[in-house]
Amino acid sequence: MLMDTRTMLAHAQADQRAVAAFNVYSLETVQAAVSAAEKVKQPVIIALGERYFGTVDVEGFAAMVRALAAKSSVPVALHLDHAYEKKSIIRAIRNGFTSVMYDGSKYELEENIARTKEIVSIAHMVGVSVEAEIGSLARGAFSDEEEGDGTLTDPQSAKRFVEATEVDFLAAAIGTVHGMYTGEPNINIGLLKQIREAVRVPLVLHGGSGTPDETIRETIRNGICKINVNTEISMAAVSYLKSVHEDAAIPHLSDVMAHMQGVMETSMERFIRLFGGCADV
Repeated sequence: MLMDTRTMLAHAQADQRAVAAFNVYSLETVQAAVSAAEKVKQPVIIALGERYFGTVDVEGFAAMVRALAAKSSVPVALHLDHAYEKKSIIRAIRNGFTSVMYDGSKYELEENIARTKEIVSIAHMVGVSVEAEIGSLARGAFSDEEEGDGTLTDPQSAKRFVEATEVDFLAAAIGTVHGMYTGEPNINIGLLKQIREAVRVPLVLHGGSGTPDETIRETIRNGICKINVNTEISMAAVSYLKSVHEDAAIPHLSDVMAHMQGVMETSMERFIRLFGGCADV
């Protein structure tokens, strides 16, 4: 079933668990995410980044996700990730996305508040929830995200931001990176606790890939309700494709896609179990 993201994260917050939000770009990535969620019996968020609009037909993609969600035995949300343009957000809303992320993190706080507040007013008119971000993630290895400066979220700025914009959930920058870490991860749990005390909306962790399992568990214990994962799934799929390329035989494309989907599904299932607090991770 298709579920609005606000409700999904409210349930996660009450249960002290997190929902996996997988960045996707094709039928195979969506099917892998939904199938993995069904196996674990946990909800899942299908996230399409604005940066993929040039290669993914948004209208067709949204219709596909809604059709798969209607058949799913677990709740599925459809989220627009890291959007910088108002027209992209309106396009997503018109196509049935259940939440959108406006990323105004490059602006000073007051400008970010003003721009985010406008997006919230548009989205809330039609019942769509909004994620926003203050602070910024640096870009690690194997990422296709834009470069960030790694500025951590200030708790009092987070409080002012949430109160002024009425945003539904907030992405907190506490030291994770987009992509894989190039050194030892340095995740500031103490800062997360301060942010949790300052704001009551569900908190989002960007940069789930490569973050140690126990650190993930600790972030969830301290208010993280949604965790974005992209790079590790991409790496699993590309590693499989590389092995196919190195094989002397030339398999049929349909077999390659099916096996790649299976590889992604296995990786996604592990994340869903971890985020959901399942014992058999």
